Amino acid sequence: MKQPIGPIRSSTQVFTEVEDVTHDLVLFTDGSAAVLISTTAVNFGLLSENEQATIIRAYAGLLNSLSFPIQILVRTQHKDVTAYLKLLEEQEAKQKNPKLAKSIRGYRLFVAETVKEKDVLDKKFYLIIPFSRLELGPSPAVLFGGKKQGLPYPKSYIIERALTVLSPKRDHVMRLLGRIGLHAAQLTNQQITELFFSMYNPGSPLPKEINESKTINE
Repeated sequence: MKQPIGPIRSSTQVFTEVEDVTHDLVLFTDGSAAVLISTTAVNFGLLSENEQATIIRAYAGLLNSLSFPIQILVRTQHKDVTAYLKLLEEQEAKQKNPKLAKSIRGYRLFVAETVKEKDVLDKKFYLIIPFSRLELGPSPAVLFGGKKQGLPYPKSYIIERALTVLSPKRDHVMRLLGRIGLHAAQLTNQQITELFFSMYNPGSPLPKEINESKTINE
């Protein structure tokens, strides 16, 4: 007789092996860490041939200048325009000029119909710069693994070491992205937390704790 399958009780934090999100870093349970950078995009097809050639040269220069690994994440989501449609509806109700109110209404219906007929997608681009636990220095827990669970070094030392190694790499990548014409920014603790939550809980509203933390930070 087969044993009944019990419910999965592990948290997302255990599943992703995330130890902490602090100092705008993701700290993992094995002592490794990472910096996350968000970046804008360029509509390459709308550029002239000279502009396209310039972008290609700048991107090739970025790749050739890298002496460390990076990860590129492209995240695609369905665009939620509910809040935008509600705003248009409110503006339509407030409008005293009948012609302007009619124009707003026509535009609102057009947007609603477009979203209904076509998939409106929102793409976001991220660069991840990893910090290996091997960069912490020699340690039995790092080199050979160990039966002891937890970080191989005190968290304060790992954070200090990760920041020392990752900060110049981050600055280098962001500077080169600027040469391509992209705007890049390092994700904060709040933004990293929201990103992880939305990735592992698609469609779910942010928990009260995260929203309250965002309000305090602002």
